[in-house]
Amino acid sequence: MSDLDHLADETTKKTPVRMSVRRVSLLGALFIATGPIAMALYTPAMAEIVSAYDTTSSLVKMTLTLYFGGFATAQLIAGPLSDALGRRPVIIGFMMIFVAASLLSLAAPTIESLIVARFVQGIGASAGVAISRALVRDLFEGDESSRIMNLMGIILAVAPALAPTLGGVLVTHAGWQSVFVAMMSFGIAVIAATVWGLRETVVPDRSRLNLRQLAQSYVTLMTNRHFMATSLTIAGAIGAIYALATILPFILMQVLGFTPTKFGLGMLMQSGSFFAGSLVVRQLMKHHSAYRLVVPGLGVILFGSALILTLLVGPPSFLRVMVPVAFYTFGIAFVMPAMSTAALAPFPNIAGAASSLMGFLQMGAGLLIGSLAALFDDPVVALAVLIPMMGTVASLSYVVYRMNPHLAEPEPRKEVISGPPAGRTWLPSKKK
Repeated sequence: MSDLDHLADETTKKTPVRMSVRRVSLLGALFIATGPIAMALYTPAMAEIVSAYDTTSSLVKMTLTLYFGGFATAQLIAGPLSDALGRRPVIIGFMMIFVAASLLSLAAPTIESLIVARFVQGIGASAGVAISRALVRDLFEGDESSRIMNLMGIILAVAPALAPTLGGVLVTHAGWQSVFVAMMSFGIAVIAATVWGLRETVVPDRSRLNLRQLAQSYVTLMTNRHFMATSLTIAGAIGAIYALATILPFILMQVLGFTPTKFGLGMLMQSGSFFAGSLVVRQLMKHHSAYRLVVPGLGVILFGSALILTLLVGPPSFLRVMVPVAFYTFGIAFVMPAMSTAALAPFPNIAGAASSLMGFLQMGAGLLIGSLAALFDDPVVALAVLIPMMGTVASLSYVVYRMNPHLAEPEPRKEVISGPPAGRTWLPSKKK
């Protein structure tokens, strides 16, 4: 047995599988849903907040933009922290920040203080994305990992599907402050589930808090073609959901005149389509590898992108906007499981950092496109131009992933399970 094989065995002994697939899926979905729920609950309240603070739409947009900013950038810290200190203490600590920031948002006396509170809230929510995927990578591999990613996606789709509707009802009947009460309640529920249900899946190593080593981890990832190709495929696909969250409220409520409640119901077409796609993928994965479903998924994304482009001609309507969006999000469900697994597979020893950077890229893509959308006078034109660009990036990145045989191999060989040597990038070897 080689030294690396021995190290792989030792790693397995130190971090045994102590949780069922169902428990990991449920906890992972709770963690990863925190950010989208806090976003989806909030969007129906934006118009009311403009009136409540007697402010401008631009400043209220900042509460969403900076939430995205905190959410995206803090992932780069949350994942490596969980590698060093353990998954449990980091997710609990960040969720406590989320709950505290929700309380600050509820009591914010000015729009400026609300902007700050929302930024901090994004920081608190950031750990959920990084740790949920790292948790799966800690315990599972290959198609089993993809199946869990898919199940997490199914559960994840339900909460954001209901959140805009719930947010609209709360704003209409209990005022805009009530959405922050709902966020606090969800955060407390996640903390309780973590305390009682999550078992530690890594051996904490405080030496990983070394900034030089952390920087080396990120350099390793960013110079690895396999990681960047798979991560940018995900960024172009899933990142569109975050971009749509900043564009659709203004199209549906300002251009089409929807009320907050009607907006929430209308958004069910987007989240419901992702949910339906995830269910279809789950059935297909009983007979096909998740990796075989990526190309059909990208095809659906490109078809949705083409339909979105037609908004440049003629007046918008609910169906002209949301049917193409539904196609796009349906395709995302086919891409996410395999590409998430493929991106993290070669990096078991820095799974938290890899998950963080992958999440940062997809959130960063959403934040970038959302910021570019703000430069357009017409949000419909912004949707028609920018979202197809994201679908194109996802497809081209996948082409790069598949160009070379060693890039197309999703799982690393056993002898390299310990990860890349210090100072070197890692690419899976060709199958013999």
